[in-house]
Amino acid sequence: MPQNRISIITICFNNLEDVKATFASVDMQSVKPFEHIIIDGSTKADIKDYLESNPQPIYRKWICERDNGISDAFNKGVRKATGDITNLLNSGDKLYDETIMARVAEVFEKDSSVKWCHGKLYLLRGGIWVTIGKPFERDKLYRGMRGTLHPTMYVRRELYDKHGLFDTSLKLAMDYDFLCRIADEPFAFVDYPLATFDPTGVSSNRYIDAMKESYAQYRKYYGASVKQTLWGWRLTLLHNLLESGFGKFLYKMKVKMGKENG
Repeated sequence: MPQNRISIITICFNNLEDVKATFASVDMQSVKPFEHIIIDGSTKADIKDYLESNPQPIYRKWICERDNGISDAFNKGVRKATGDITNLLNSGDKLYDETIMARVAEVFEKDSSVKWCHGKLYLLRGGIWVTIGKPFERDKLYRGMRGTLHPTMYVRRELYDKHGLFDTSLKLAMDYDFLCRIADEPFAFVDYPLATFDPTGVSSNRYIDAMKESYAQYRKYYGASVKQTLWGWRLTLLHNLLESGFGKFLYKMKVKMGKENG
């Protein structure tokens, strides 16, 4: 049986067009995933009807039933996955190009000690599309998921067995909480954009709430931190600034100087 089989997990809720975009990015891969699991918690039947009435690749599987939020949906996907490695690619998010599965598989094939990897992310910030992401640094977890973005994370299944699934009491920072728990596990960084981030997603629309919940989890594991408090003030200020025309102008200047990944 081939090793390093990749299971992509996509959760969705009443957003068929976003689901189609995510599907297209998976189906165009030069190396196909081992499986693509859809967790549909919609109140409407359009996604279920689409899946059942249109031919789907053999690797696509789905569960259409109500869930108890994002963490619960993630956990359903992880439990259903039978691959060696999982990726959480939410509906609306897309694999960056057709090379992503091949790139990720190569990382795990080259070094069997790697337990998880992540890469860069292409996203809309300050009104322009930019590529961000830096190698994970445990000592900078007080900054939240600043350089480690969950659509780019590929995690060996054994880490869920060892560290547990997603905390269902969390509404927005479940990925950051999991990152805190696996912080000491061997990882690799892919210096290439692995995903395109949907700018209309819940984490974008509730940025401040997500940040506050993340920082509460940091204090749970590592205690209170002056650095974290100061960083939180900085991010809040920058977030509010980017909502203004002047802030967008300043960010464009920053991008022109090649400092968008700062």
